[in-house]
Amino acid sequence: PLPELTIQYVDWAIWQRKYLQEEVLESQLYYWKNQLANLPILELPGDRTQPAIATYQGAKHFFELPRHLSESLKALSSSKRVTLFTLLLAAFKILLHKYTNQDDIVVGTDIANRNRSETEGLIGFLINTLVLRTDLSENPTFDQLLSRVRQTTLGAYDHQDISFDKLVDTLNPERSLSQMTPLFQVKFDLQLAKLELLDLLDVKVSPLIFDNETTKFKLRFNIIETDEIIKGLVEYSTDLFEAATIARMV
Repeated sequence: PLPELTIQYVDWAIWQRKYLQEEVLESQLYYWKNQLANLPILELPGDRTQPAIATYQGAKHFFELPRHLSESLKALSSSKRVTLFTLLLAAFKILLHKYTNQDDIVVGTDIANRNRSETEGLIGFLINTLVLRTDLSENPTFDQLLSRVRQTTLGAYDHQDISFDKLVDTLNPERSLSQMTPLFQVKFDLQLAKLELLDLLDVKVSPLIFDNETTKFKLRFNIIETDEIIKGLVEYSTDLFEAATIARMV
C-alpha cells in the first residue's frame, strides 16, 4: 500500500492559480519579457531546404557514451560545481554555435516543475517548458561560458512557474508554418534513469525501442543519465537532415 498523499493534483492546480497573481505574475513576466526580447531564429544548416509548411516527419538516433567518458563528465561537473545538465548544455550550445556561426543561442528544455516537497509523489502532468538563451559572443573560455549557462538556467528556474502557453500568449512571437514550435527550434533535455528491472517470476520483461517517425522539433537531444553511463536519443526532422548528418553531429 502506498502512503496517503498530502495533496491531490487539483490542490496543486488551485495553488498555482492563486500563486500566479499580481506581483508574482508581473515579476515573472517582466523577467521573461527582458530575457527573450528580440529572439533570433537558429539558422541550422540542413541537408534540405526548410519546407514552407513543416511536415513533422522525423527519425531517431540512439547513442551511448563510453563509461570512462561518462564518469569523467560527472566528475568534471562536480569539480566545476555545476549540474551535469549545465555542463552538457554548455557543450551542446558550443556545438550549435559551430554549426550556425551564431552567438545568440536559444534552446528549449523541460523542467519537472515539482519544486515543493508535497508534489514529489503526486501523479499528474506538472512538466513545464523553459527557454534558455545564452550569449556566446566575445570568444569566451569554456569556464566563462559555463558560468553564463549556469546563470541563465538558475534565472529560468527561479521564474519557472509561468506556463509555456502563457509565455507564448504574452510575448506573441511572429509565427510561421515552417517553424515547428514558437520561441525555439531546438530542444535539450536530461533525464535521470533510475529504473529497476521488473521481476515477474517466469515472465521476462525487456524494453521495446520503436520509432514513430515523427518529431515536434527540428532537433532534440535527450540525454539519459544512468548509474553507469550516459545515453542519448536524438530526434530530428527528416525535412531537414539526413541520418549521416545527425551521426556526425553526435
